[in-house]
Amino acid sequence: MKLALITGASKGIGRSTAITFAKAGWNLILLSRNLEMMETLKEELSNTQSIINLVKCDLSNVDEIENSINESINKYGCPTVLINNAGYAFNGNLIEMPIKKWQEIIQINLSSIFQICSLIVPQMRNNGGLIINVSSHAAYNAFPQWGAYCVSKSALAMFTKCLREEERCNSIRACTITLGSVNTPLWESKSINSDFDRSSMLSSTNVSNAILYIAEQPDSQLIEDITLMPAGGAF
Repeated sequence: MKLALITGASKGIGRSTAITFAKAGWNLILLSRNLEMMETLKEELSNTQSIINLVKCDLSNVDEIENSINESINKYGCPTVLINNAGYAFNGNLIEMPIKKWQEIIQINLSSIFQICSLIVPQMRNNGGLIINVSSHAAYNAFPQWGAYCVSKSALAMFTKCLREEERCNSIRACTITLGSVNTPLWESKSINSDFDRSSMLSSTNVSNAILYIAEQPDSQLIEDITLMPAGGAF
């Protein structure tokens, strides 16, 4: 049974990934804090053969993550593929950033992934599994005004490498998909002050196709990282 859990599934890359995977015949567990948007997406996917399960969870809430993931495992089973897509960004001078904003970015982009993996990976050990962490070229490049985001994605890249090495013996694979700028609703967020020309950015559909490609590799091999950048370069 092919079962994928996708975080941040209500919009952007997560929403596109849900659509792509459903069309490819995967059953899904969709996780987001916006239940209404997920229900709309589930209705849109009603013409596929996929079973769509919804989990409401705010990844900024430590206690809510544990409760929601445990409930999801009990109700829907352990996913064969975990796609940690949800993310958060804020731009502004690094040193002048409020500590609460710093903590929120680290929690959503890094600590929540650690939490989710700490709950799901032990269950995956029975039959093996794949973890795909959605990262950014900000993991390897310093961008002024994006310090906390860069730090969180850099840490995520190393977390993925360490997890991969530790869990090889349990037939669990872990990888990243490293992305340049993607045209998603992230750029419309109140926490982002951007005036980029989004027409040249990556499309969420092309990204979700790449995620499916990674997920459908045979168990005997692993794409440790795939990097997608706009042809025009970084923004």
